[in-house]
Amino acid sequence: MKFDLSALDADSLFIALIGYLIVFISLVLLYFIFDNLPRVLNLLKRMAASNEKLKENPPVSSKRNVPGEVNAAIATSLHLYFSEMHDEEFTKLTINKVSRNYSPWSSKIYSVMRSQMMNK
Repeated sequence: MKFDLSALDADSLFIALIGYLIVFISLVLLYFIFDNLPRVLNLLKRMAASNEKLKENPPVSSKRNVPGEVNAAIATSLHLYFSEMHDEEFTKLTINKVSRNYSPWSSKIYSVMRSQMMNK
């Protein structure tokens, strides 16, 4: 049985082309939907959380006049607090070479070398 190209007319090719385009476009759209779904869900979650937060704590007017001395005292106390959190460490690296004739890692090779020297 041989494939006959003469049996294909323009209408059947057009229908096949439209079918392939519909499937391809739907696959591309599904890819973009599933690729962006976590971002959309995170955005909705953040929006819901911010709405809940605004309901619990309404925004306070930012027109409070705080004197500069108070701001300086707060900044100084924060600086002192965060500088106390980290200790100053002075690193001094010392390397001492220790020579050992025996170690668990070289015990077999050490005995092999010794037996070869004794055989000579």
